[in-house]
Amino acid sequence: MHIEPTESSSNPFEPMDAARESRSDQLRDALEEMIVSGLLRPGTRLDEQALIQQFGVSRTPMREAIKALVATGLLEVRQRQGVWVSVLSIPKLMEMFDTMAMFEGMCARYAARRATPDEIAQLLDIQKRLEAEIVNADPEKFYAINAEFHDALYHASHTEFVVDQTRQLRRRVSMYRKHVTYLPGRMQATLVEHAQIIAAIQAKDPKAAAAAASDHVSLLGDDMIDFIAQLPRIMNPDQ
Repeated sequence: MHIEPTESSSNPFEPMDAARESRSDQLRDALEEMIVSGLLRPGTRLDEQALIQQFGVSRTPMREAIKALVATGLLEVRQRQGVWVSVLSIPKLMEMFDTMAMFEGMCARYAARRATPDEIAQLLDIQKRLEAEIVNADPEKFYAINAEFHDALYHASHTEFVVDQTRQLRRRVSMYRKHVTYLPGRMQATLVEHAQIIAAIQAKDPKAAAAAASDHVSLLGDDMIDFIAQLPRIMNPDQ
């Protein structure tokens, strides 16, 4: 008699375990996207049963996906209170922004040395799309295209480890970082700063490219003050 493998099987190479792993990976990616996009905001308590019903899965892959996101820091377990979308303190958030600025600078430095003509052309093309989009005054769309610019910059750096670390950190703070785009004059400033990054890469000036990219991501002066002032609204959009 043939017996189908079950989820409780101890053999990690059996088809059912592979399928379960695939489901948990897909759930992890889906939940991560919900957090990064703001559908699940910082300080939100996860309703595990509702998510199970929403995705039509069993409890095991959902819990595996949640466990994986707890490990990354996107989710946190509060004693006797369940699982919550992590809330970053202001000092930690500023530290992460500073680290991201350093990583972005490194990517731009490598891009100034290694970017191909086609990769520079792609940066210029995305910049033109941002220029066209700014008239619509839509921060959400602008931010999405802006993310393409940074992905193109990472690709042009032709480095693996730094890019992986930069992408991970960028996604980690994306929910917060997106709201910098909402600050008055920030979209216009982004265009100017991108132009400086591109010019330095075209000139094959690694030092200037690193400085321009790092300054672009850094929160300084009034930008930092304004961002901190709107954090309560980021956390509680209905207030």
